[in-house]
Amino acid sequence: MHLLHRAKDCQTRSEIDHFGFLENGTFKQRYLVADDYWEQPGGPILFYTGNEGDIAWFCNNTGFMWEIAEELGAMLVFAEHRYYGESLPFGEDSYSDSKHLNYLTSEQALADFAVLIHSLKSSVRGAQNSPVIALGGSYGGMLSAWLRMKYPNIVVGALASSAPIWQFPGMVPCGDYYKIVTKDFANSGHNCDINIRRSWTAINNVSSTVPGLQWLSEEFSLCSPLKNQNDVLVFKNWLQETWVSLAMVDYPYEANFLQPLPPWPIQEVCKYLTFESSVSDYHLLHGVSQAANVYYNHTGGTSCLNTSQTATGSLGFLGWFYQACTEMVMPMCTDGVHDMFEPEEWNFQAFSEECYGMFGVRPRADWAETVYGGKEVKAHSNIVFSNGGLDPWSSGGVNHNITETLVSIVIPEGAHHLDLRYSNKLDPPSVRAARALEVKYFHEWIRQANTGRKTVAEHFDPKAGKKLITLK
Repeated sequence: MHLLHRAKDCQTRSEIDHFGFLENGTFKQRYLVADDYWEQPGGPILFYTGNEGDIAWFCNNTGFMWEIAEELGAMLVFAEHRYYGESLPFGEDSYSDSKHLNYLTSEQALADFAVLIHSLKSSVRGAQNSPVIALGGSYGGMLSAWLRMKYPNIVVGALASSAPIWQFPGMVPCGDYYKIVTKDFANSGHNCDINIRRSWTAINNVSSTVPGLQWLSEEFSLCSPLKNQNDVLVFKNWLQETWVSLAMVDYPYEANFLQPLPPWPIQEVCKYLTFESSVSDYHLLHGVSQAANVYYNHTGGTSCLNTSQTATGSLGFLGWFYQACTEMVMPMCTDGVHDMFEPEEWNFQAFSEECYGMFGVRPRADWAETVYGGKEVKAHSNIVFSNGGLDPWSSGGVNHNITETLVSIVIPEGAHHLDLRYSNKLDPPSVRAARALEVKYFHEWIRQANTGRKTVAEHFDPKAGKKLITLK
């Protein structure tokens, strides 16, 4: 992927296994560096903890770091996550079998980051005393928070944007994620969520005949025609993921994070879904196909729709599914009443069987809570958790202050890590305020690191307890 900035493309050698001594091989880990505004010696380092994809893609989509580098006099580092992008521990064999995938864990990735930071500080002139702040969004935000928790000697603070560190078994209700998606659509157009809820039955009815399968394939311009009920199931799952993806990227301006989209794309989608209850199945599904085209063909350049893909190829879906099948076990469920989807219970055993069939491994449901603390994280410090009110991943995020130094910022009009994106004239005031507050915390953490003194964050009201900070 082409880099939009003058970042140096670098590599370091990282251990394949940081926690054992039998496998002593190394691999080339990619990272990007920009030091145009870095104030030497001792200027801070903003360190992006890469997530499940090509690091250049995340670098291009994290404008917040580029915009604050000069104010902070900071070096920017974007570190790629092992097994994604170009950072493949076993080259082309990295995904060949479960033996080669065995080292794809968040713990190993965090160790990669910690070792890289240690190496940079010891090898780059003027960086020895540079305070490091971790930043990340989504899974990358989880990693930034966990990097501060696990390696407080390495990073002085962390911004965890849209980081669902509590989306694990027993921590939050499994249905909350899809309730937020539904609310986004319900608030974006008349009958929008209602008609999406009705569309599943309409699809079942139309697809029950061979002519109906052909009509659906042509109406939705599918690259691969629907031939049987298994194809229909894949088609419905694809549509469900489409609506979820729209909720994640419901930004107030044109953007191309997952797909090229118009401003407030859900509002555009809902213009095609205003039907009353008397509408026919075919009429309803024609509206659904037009709505789906807002997501997949906003530019008009797509000849057919591929039901095997809902987002950019820069994301590593196979790697992430392996992680979900091992330690990133995130329960999801729907009931068709409080959400706009077909009912589906969370079935861990069925999920485990699916994982075993694909990778020959079984998930450890409680491991993430054990290794990262679950909701018992108050012993840690200097982490800002930001979440958008429109983002379904906020269901598993930290949405209240835990202590005076574990702080929540809620952005009511924000979708998925909106605060990490470039500033835009159409940004809502809440995200502008969030970014300003985040930078204030950065200044404070840097000051603490440079002086060794600690002050209570001025924005925490001890009388408020766990009252969340909602920015207006």
